[in-house]
Amino acid sequence: SSFDVAVVGAGIVGLAAARELILRHPSLAFAVLEKEQEPAHHQSGHNSGVIHSGIYYTPGSLKAKLCVQGAALCYKYCEQKGIPYKQCGKLIVAVEQDEIPRLKALYERGLQNNVPGLKLIGAKEIQEKEPFCRGLMALDSPYTGIVDYKQVAQSFAKDFQEAGGTILTDFEVTNMEMAKESSPGSEDGLKYPVIVRNKK
Repeated sequence: SSFDVAVVGAGIVGLAAARELILRHPSLAFAVLEKEQEPAHHQSGHNSGVIHSGIYYTPGSLKAKLCVQGAALCYKYCEQKGIPYKQCGKLIVAVEQDEIPRLKALYERGLQNNVPGLKLIGAKEIQEKEPFCRGLMALDSPYTGIVDYKQVAQSFAKDFQEAGGTILTDFEVTNMEMAKESSPGSEDGLKYPVIVRNKK
């Protein structure tokens, strides 16, 4: 088979990239190649499932911006697709006095990153939120959540296929080589096509 674009790996990153590309360039032929018999078989289906709010990254960095925006987009996508999630929030707890300045610094960093709903709470509020938790002070991050990312990845795969993309499972890429240069007037516009082979 011949495709304009092939993405190697049907984990959540590969599927998200393929989905976005086909939505932006619907006239091209896309394939996702996966060595396993199903998408999201490895890390994408075996992680903590946390939707991070964006507290930890350096203010102004691309990671900070993408994490905050990504959390909002993740919640929105799950709502649209009916994927179960829980915006359960989390507490980052200081149990020693010397941890309090670091907690406050983390709070300030989160504010600079525009993380929604952050607040510092005392020992009494900690117990009200988490009866089995003890601490002097905590950073309450209500925007943190959890989701089954395998379901998210499978939904990305469905979107990709519905947009005309092809997912080839049990297709382990074992070799890539540059093909002969296309002629200047070739329809596909690819100057250096790549030949991808598997062991079958």
